Amino acid sequence: MADAPFPMQRLKARPEFLAAAKAPSCAKGAVVIQMRPRGDLDPSVRVGFTATRKIGGSVVRNRAKRRLREAARLLLPEFARPGVDYVLIARAGTPTRAWPRLLDDVKSALISLAADCEKRASAPAAPSSLSA
Repeated sequence: MADAPFPMQRLKARPEFLAAAKAPSCAKGAVVIQMRPRGDLDPSVRVGFTATRKIGGSVVRNRAKRRLREAARLLLPEFARPGVDYVLIARAGTPTRAWPRLLDDVKSALISLAADCEKRASAPAAPSSLSA
């Protein structure tokens, strides 16, 4: 494949993760994905990965994040929106879930978030409670 690589950057700073935590999220199977439109002109997609200690020890958490990184590498070029930050959060089943099912979880969460974002953008503003 001679295509240029998909412009994807990593989220690494805590404030970036905290900003994404306030954004809409979608939980599907073994993954939670948060999606925060940045509102700037940079078309790149930024993505971060996290796993809490509830998942298990460091070996299990690292395995979960490796699996999420690979799923993101495969699916974000097709389903991600430009100018958006994504955070993929591992859940208890992430390290052991069958690979096709994990890919399906990530894919369906990305599609649901995109649809939800479009629905919010096209929804009319709520009428004010004060009417003259």
